[in-house]
Amino acid sequence: MNRWSPFAVSAMLLAALLSFAQDEIPGRKAPSVVMSPVPPASVTRGKSSTLELTFRVGSGFHINSNTPKSEFLIPTTLKLEPPTDIVVGVKYPEGEDRSFPFSPDEKLNVYTGDFQLAVSVRPLASVLPGKYVLRGSLKYQACDNAACYPPKQLPVQFEVRVVKAPPRVRKNPGQSPHVHT
Repeated sequence: MNRWSPFAVSAMLLAALLSFAQDEIPGRKAPSVVMSPVPPASVTRGKSSTLELTFRVGSGFHINSNTPKSEFLIPTTLKLEPPTDIVVGVKYPEGEDRSFPFSPDEKLNVYTGDFQLAVSVRPLASVLPGKYVLRGSLKYQACDNAACYPPKQLPVQFEVRVVKAPPRVRKNPGQSPHVHT
């Protein structure tokens, strides 16, 4: 377990409190995370498929990974609310360990620039074929080199088309070359 020095924790908390006021300063660039459009994907009922969701953290900012190194940091999490009988799971990428001016001796595990989340989608065999919209939100806390900002939630939405499994082709058992009488 990585222990944060009391100074580092105090500095991060102070930076977070100050950022509430800074978030509304005209001309100041606010942190942002956006999601790239996801083309509709076909998913066979009864089978699992993986979709890649791509997110971009605004230039000059970072967000904590899904596994930050301190219990005081807010992890990035994707919560999805799939329709009934569609099971989903999320696999997070590893973050990058980086140090920042507010605590140069401590490394944070963060996402910067583009990062992808792998979402497994498995419609149960009972799901009717058709189009389904999966909705949810990405919860994150953005920081720059000087301050952390209040946590935000980015709405997430993408469509899957559930299709029937192709019919199973049954092969006849091999025939004996001998004549049976």
